[in-house]
Amino acid sequence: MCTAATYCNGDFYFGRNLDYEFSYGEHVTITPRNYPIRLHGGALDRHYALIGMAHIQNDYPLYYDAVNEKGLCIAGLNFVGNAVYPPVTQGVASVPQYALIPWLLGTCATVAEARNALARVVVDNTPFAPALPCAQLHWLVADRSGCIVVEATADGLHVYDDPVGVLTNNPPFPQQLAALRSYTRLSPSQPPADFCGVPVTLDSRGMGALGLPGDLSSPSRFVRAAFVRANARAAQTEDASVSQFFHILTSVEQQRGCCELDDGQYEITLYSSCCNADRGIYYYTTYDNSQITGVKLHAADLDSAQLTAYPLADTQQIRWEN
Repeated sequence: MCTAATYCNGDFYFGRNLDYEFSYGEHVTITPRNYPIRLHGGALDRHYALIGMAHIQNDYPLYYDAVNEKGLCIAGLNFVGNAVYPPVTQGVASVPQYALIPWLLGTCATVAEARNALARVVVDNTPFAPALPCAQLHWLVADRSGCIVVEATADGLHVYDDPVGVLTNNPPFPQQLAALRSYTRLSPSQPPADFCGVPVTLDSRGMGALGLPGDLSSPSRFVRAAFVRANARAAQTEDASVSQFFHILTSVEQQRGCCELDDGQYEITLYSSCCNADRGIYYYTTYDNSQITGVKLHAADLDSAQLTAYPLADTQQIRWEN
């Protein structure tokens, strides 16, 4: 499964872990302003430029997460069993599920604009291709002003305010948020050395976050990521902020062998991403390469009509000192 989070430390950062058992051959992909984004009834020929992680099929970027040149970010996370997309209906404005990320980022500069745009459409069940049916997803949308969660369920399209800046998978977001009430006593501080007024001896120092859930389930990852994000501290430099953001994601990563699936395969964190939304930089690591790689949106020709795609550096980079 997956976890997405935000982090503001001077600049605004956004990113995610993508947890799955295999890769679709994704690339860091830049969609420039004049690349045609296919929609119902034609294409969006002029739009904001964006950068993110995508699987490219028939020269079309199927984005997992991305940020646009204005600083608006979005990530899609698995929402299996709850996501429901209606068919295209005549007279009802709709956006294909596969085009939601480029459409929102191509036309909206802020979360407020994204909220207004979503109020006028439905997300429909048009597949990208017969071999690529609609993925069951929900989305975290954010900028430095705040973030929202977008869920298409059987009773319609819902947009929720997200005050903790984190999203995982199931259950639906209101239930994820409600789970925090079971952890109101969590603290980064050393716990008191008493039990109902009876003095006790603590085992050691460094017992902050006592009671924080540690398993890989979506509800536990939500609580853990929300706690770590809320208490993350770093110097206000790019290196320190990016490093700290990846540490937030590391707190909820999946290691091969710990999350077995029905077919004997294992979910792992295929990649982790961190976008500096203010500067248009997309950083990532992969399961087999913990070295951070960065790609700059503004280094590309943003008035082009052609995609720019970078294959992932997924071989471990080890520095040797003799």
